[in-house]
Amino acid sequence: MEQIEKIRHSLAHIMAQAILDFWPKTKLGIGPAIENGFYYDMALPAEALGEGGNEEFLKKIEVRMKELIKENQKFIGKKVAKITAKRLFKNQPYKLELIKELPGKTVGTYQNGNFLDLCKGGHILNTKEIRPNAFKLTKIAGAYWKGSEKNKMLTRIYGLAFQTEKELQDFIKMQEEAEKRNHRILGQKLDLFIFSDLVGQGLPLFTPKGTILRDLLDSYVWELRRAKGYEKVDIPHITKKELYETSGHWDKFKDELFKINTREGHVFALKPMNCPHHIQIFSRKKWSYRELPQRYASTTKIYRDEQTGELFGLSRVRSITQDDAHVFCKFEDIENEFYNVWDIIDNFYGTFGFKLKVRLSLRDPKTPEKYHSLPEYWDRAEEMLRNIIKKREIINSEAKGEAAFYGPKIDFIATDSIGREWQVGTIQLDFVQPKKFKLYYASDKGEEPVVIIHTAIMGSIERFLSILIEHYSGAFPVWLSPVQVCVVPISEKHLEYANKIKKDLENKNIRAELKNENETLGKKIREAEIQRIPYLLIIGDKEIQAQSVSVRQRDKGDVGIINLEKFIEKITEEITKKI
Repeated sequence: MEQIEKIRHSLAHIMAQAILDFWPKTKLGIGPAIENGFYYDMALPAEALGEGGNEEFLKKIEVRMKELIKENQKFIGKKVAKITAKRLFKNQPYKLELIKELPGKTVGTYQNGNFLDLCKGGHILNTKEIRPNAFKLTKIAGAYWKGSEKNKMLTRIYGLAFQTEKELQDFIKMQEEAEKRNHRILGQKLDLFIFSDLVGQGLPLFTPKGTILRDLLDSYVWELRRAKGYEKVDIPHITKKELYETSGHWDKFKDELFKINTREGHVFALKPMNCPHHIQIFSRKKWSYRELPQRYASTTKIYRDEQTGELFGLSRVRSITQDDAHVFCKFEDIENEFYNVWDIIDNFYGTFGFKLKVRLSLRDPKTPEKYHSLPEYWDRAEEMLRNIIKKREIINSEAKGEAAFYGPKIDFIATDSIGREWQVGTIQLDFVQPKKFKLYYASDKGEEPVVIIHTAIMGSIERFLSILIEHYSGAFPVWLSPVQVCVVPISEKHLEYANKIKKDLENKNIRAELKNENETLGKKIREAEIQRIPYLLIIGDKEIQAQSVSVRQRDKGDVGIINLEKFIEKITEEITKKI
């Protein structure tokens, strides 16, 4: 565990310690380190938040935490017998529940000062390692115990933590900017998607404008894939459980699957991934080495029973649209096929101005149970990916424990316009599933094993849209904007000419909207600008007389009167070049 993670985890304990100092009857849940900080789930007494509200509560706890840090408390880890742990935590029902569920006869504990917690580690050695001005408590939220809405709602207290005060302040500034770009708010404001309580949490519904966005992105990915020899396939949304038992997904993911029981007693599942279906398409016949590679692509929904507490806008949903593809190839094809996908990813993300980093995601030898066996396959696959990256002369990082359960992968990390990093596209090497499904091709030497390469460019369209909305703050480039031009007549007498302009634009495949409400010109312009529409065409007497349009460009304002044909030529070039 890195030092900053130890600091964050230790701060979670110190926060719980501070709260117990004020309210000893608080019941503690769990308090892990998370990206950029930490949180602790707990059942607070009713008087804890009191009249001062959340802000005063957080300030009070933060001050006490800084006092505790100055005591130079040591963190001391100790394993104890479960029977002893039950006595130590006899007044903490959530800890008792965890003790009962943990495997083995002993559990880990950590003590700092007068505070004892159920914990496996890791922690700093002493609170001297924490800079008091490099953390901040930020918010209070509700969270179901263990993420299940069947359980009691607890209070979750969040904090940020970094190694220096400057890092903390820089992050806070970035968060303030991110909040202005919040995709959940912009998505509603721009009329892109909604959620319905009757449909269910984590199941987004896309409006006509949101669907245009999705289709444009998917079409662009397909355009890049088609140039590399991919073919489209189509698969159902459900499958018999036997398919996933063969692939290994059933044992690993059965608690995350939506299951369907048929009238005849069969068990089906809504698919949580597509590779076993694509494998069945490939295995429909015997293949010669001359016919490989076979490259299958399909954009389709998958479904995962994510915990309610983990759902978040489009970033984490239960209905996930994947732009999924699988290459079935020979061993000697691997390098070329990886570079083909890498080229697609570079082109796609370069279009949006994302800077990409490369990460080699490996298995963690300390947790072999997370991966399929066959270690000799893993060693070979990991070394191949190292060499592929090395030949591209790309600086990369390695991450143990981030591999897929059937093989290592190259992940691409995109940096957005405000400096945040997101894991986006991925290319995964799989020697395991071909063996499970007995996939072979015929060569001059006889039957030889097939290799599978799993590829996703956007991965989840929903999640990528959440990133893209915030990256652009809703002001999409012209080619991607659901409405590219808004035609704004000054008054009703200009409506006929405005309608003609709109039809002329649509005839040239330009997405246009007409503002024909009985409102002032100023209000019409403001409403169009709120919608982040790239171009407004103002129509009045002089425009009709000159058979032209007055152009107002997003972020630039009025750019003058122009002939319609010249405007169409200009915007068509921008659309074609994706600028």
